Amino acid sequence: MKYLKYLTLLFFVFFLFQGCETQNKKKDIEETNNLKKDGFQNKILFGELNGQKVYLYTLKNNNGLEVKITNYGGIITSIMAPDKNGKFEDVVLGYDSLSGYLNKLTPYFGALIGRYGNRIAKGSFNLDGKKYSLVVNNGLNHLHGGTKGFDKVIWNPEEFKTDSIQGLNLTYLSKDMEEGYPGNLNVKVKYSLHNDNSLHIDYEATTDKNTIINLTNHSYFNLTGNVKRDILDHEVTINADKFLPVDKTLIPTRKLKAVEGTPFDFRKLTPVNKHINDKDEQVIFGGGFDHCWVLNKKNNELSHAALVFEPISGRKMDVYTTEPAIQFYTGNFLDGKINGKSNVNYKHWYALCLETEHLPDSPNQPTFPTVVLKNGEVYKSTTIYIFSH
Repeated sequence: MKYLKYLTLLFFVFFLFQGCETQNKKKDIEETNNLKKDGFQNKILFGELNGQKVYLYTLKNNNGLEVKITNYGGIITSIMAPDKNGKFEDVVLGYDSLSGYLNKLTPYFGALIGRYGNRIAKGSFNLDGKKYSLVVNNGLNHLHGGTKGFDKVIWNPEEFKTDSIQGLNLTYLSKDMEEGYPGNLNVKVKYSLHNDNSLHIDYEATTDKNTIINLTNHSYFNLTGNVKRDILDHEVTINADKFLPVDKTLIPTRKLKAVEGTPFDFRKLTPVNKHINDKDEQVIFGGGFDHCWVLNKKNNELSHAALVFEPISGRKMDVYTTEPAIQFYTGNFLDGKINGKSNVNYKHWYALCLETEHLPDSPNQPTFPTVVLKNGEVYKSTTIYIFSH
């Protein structure tokens, strides 16, 4: 009789839990249906964080190319691009749900990065005669905006559409001294998908106090589609005659080096695996490629920065930018501890990143192009990814 009471109690708890789950699912479906009634055909509820709703937006062009973006971290969660046979597959790493992106181990999959992309030595810099201290979150250095950078905040979203473009505007106010950075920084990022299979990312920002800024996107690309194998057979071109050597902590050593005669010469289409295991000091420091190439360009013109080609699928991706440099990263820190979309295990060298940017540690490097945004000025930057086959 005693066991019967326990069994009855267990059944009661089970059905109560199931009822709550069903009710929550009904609420999510109702929320999505209400959004569609309001005209948001490309918006669904992605989850909640600290009582705030997080949404997932789908941009799709006339050719079937599809990009999904969430307003949590401005993350690109999916890019469905065709191969040479017209088969659409996902070409970026990420997760199936919001909970994956909330995992502390996640390495910035698809996210907007700010206030400062890349590293700042020892987490400090001087501006207008004052020293500012930032969070040290990457060994001895500050990385990608700190503990709670732009990749971990909820952005204010607004969809827009024209005859040839689908887009999403994201805005965020980064308050004075957030993560140690001075100034109230108003940031706007515009994602727009065009019918020529180009994804444009336009960045804009203003501040009420002099500050530093270096915005980028940290998508992890694998053009094999659905991430079936590593990216070692991908072929890459980078339009740069010089790159930035780094120390053991991946901070630039100030002096540019010519790529000619080094493993860093990607001026012609070169397989990633050609030099990634070389006994070169710089390759060893990065555990592969994790360096900044200084692009061949004049001023802030929009110019071709890089090309990625995957020979089996036939997929290509061109990168254009107004930025002076690009960080080429080969997923060296992926170690098989993360299972992503469709439970795929993300192993070593399972993706590559091409982060358009200003140079790392620029606030501490007087010979590098300035990253200071002054009160009254407008920061603007554009990067374009074009997918073809």
